[in-house]
Amino acid sequence: MIVPIITFALGTIIAPNRLVEVIDDWGDDAFGFVRRQVPKIVAVLIIAFILSRLLKLITRHLTELSHRQDLPSSVRSQQLRTLSSVTYSIGLFVILFIASMQVLALLGVNPGPLLASAGIAGLAIGFGAQTLVKDFINGFFILAENQYDIGDTVRIAGVQGAVEIMTLRRTVLRDVDGTVHTVPNSGIQVVSNLTRDWTQVNLQVSVAYGIDSDRVIALLKQVGTELANDPRFSDVIVAKPDVPGIDKVSGNSVEYLMLVKTKPGSQYAVKRELQRRIKATFEQNHIEPGDPGRITIAGAAKPS
Repeated sequence: MIVPIITFALGTIIAPNRLVEVIDDWGDDAFGFVRRQVPKIVAVLIIAFILSRLLKLITRHLTELSHRQDLPSSVRSQQLRTLSSVTYSIGLFVILFIASMQVLALLGVNPGPLLASAGIAGLAIGFGAQTLVKDFINGFFILAENQYDIGDTVRIAGVQGAVEIMTLRRTVLRDVDGTVHTVPNSGIQVVSNLTRDWTQVNLQVSVAYGIDSDRVIALLKQVGTELANDPRFSDVIVAKPDVPGIDKVSGNSVEYLMLVKTKPGSQYAVKRELQRRIKATFEQNHIEPGDPGRITIAGAAKPS
């Protein structure tokens, strides 16, 4: 229906002989386009489809990995699913963008002006959103590298606290006073995770100078062994308590060092129990403290 109308309209403007030549030229151009360009367009679309399916398989595998039971926490599972979704969205956008540029070039459309216009608009938006983009990039790598999880005690951007919320844009901490700190991910340069894998309590026990050192060390080791064998604490102590020996000699006192590795968050209960047992043991064995009441603690992290 459309072809006869177009042919009639052209016939009223162009002579019949010339009209036949124009139609023949159109036919040749269309045949040449179908023969040369269409296969290339189809090839570009097929490659784009294959790449998108591969990307889907990779991100699906990452999602399935997040459902495994042997992951350290459900929080990490959520992070993996978020990472999978972000990876798929960005990857699919890149594939479609490149395929579109290739197809436009094959159709005879110069993508240069389009890219120039988009570049100017993107530049204007980029100046206003460059911090936001940096937030997302940093957040992506924090998730991908598993630098910290929800519940971890971390020190970032000059503040310290327990991680309550983490997204691609921000991390929310609550410190020991209950204050909530919202930190943009772009402001995170160094991450100090105070509760990753294990924590260590360093006890410096002050004893009077005249007390036999071997006796003190033996008593401290006895206290550490008894605590490690106590069913209430055996599950949270990850290594045998160690007493390296004398750490410092000062005036009329000698300080002995005791090291105890525990699971994250358990070091405070272990520290208090050790202090109680050391005090009771010293009293039973008439060990005089170097500075009465002085048993100083240098823990791996502040309590959260």
